[in-house]
Amino acid sequence: MGQLDNSSLADKVAIVTGTAQGIGKAIAEMLTSEGAEVHGIDKDTVDVTDSKAVNAFVTSIGGADILVNSAGGVRGQVGHPLEEITDGQWREVVDVNLTGTFICVRAVVPRMKERGWGRIVNISSGAGKSVSLTGIQAYASAKAAQIGFTRQMAHELGRFDITVNCIAPGFVLSNPTSIAQWEGYSEEVQKKILDAIPTGRLGKGEDIANGVRFFVSPDSSWVTGQTLSVDGGHALY
Repeated sequence: MGQLDNSSLADKVAIVTGTAQGIGKAIAEMLTSEGAEVHGIDKDTVDVTDSKAVNAFVTSIGGADILVNSAGGVRGQVGHPLEEITDGQWREVVDVNLTGTFICVRAVVPRMKERGWGRIVNISSGAGKSVSLTGIQAYASAKAAQIGFTRQMAHELGRFDITVNCIAPGFVLSNPTSIAQWEGYSEEVQKKILDAIPTGRLGKGEDIANGVRFFVSPDSSWVTGQTLSVDGGHALY
């Protein structure tokens, strides 16, 4: 779909997590271009796993009409056999990807209910619908749980005209971790990955931002609880 009329988000306040780079940054830039007042946060400003810090931030801006949960990732971890994974490694990935989403949604819901309007978009991963190429068990599990949380919140919040949807990105070269992951593959593995993507290319942050644009637009007012794969068609296989 095309761009929104800038006036449609001109009176909206948006929070986007994980804006230091990549997907979160692209989403924040898109919402700003559509007229929203965007407040971006990342791990150096607000820890999304710290409920007191998140609540204080949301209160300081007077709440939000739009929330996009993009913070997450693998926290610098690499794949290891399950029996080698520590409790701390598991919790670190689950906390930032799943618990952080819960904390941020909980913080913004009161104002959305009060105003009778809200748009929440959770950025999951293709790993949440299939398996993770990283081999990180906690990441695939947290991203799958994020999709389940999206459905449950859509069920709970729909009567307040609050929609909750999810995007499952494919392989997006959006940050140093994903770039290092891609460059670490042999040419043969890279070709195999690209051959499994019907459009024949990896994703960009802007591709995911375009999905968010739809979910916050008037065109999606009767769409909630959905997970949109933005992956060049990889989910077909």
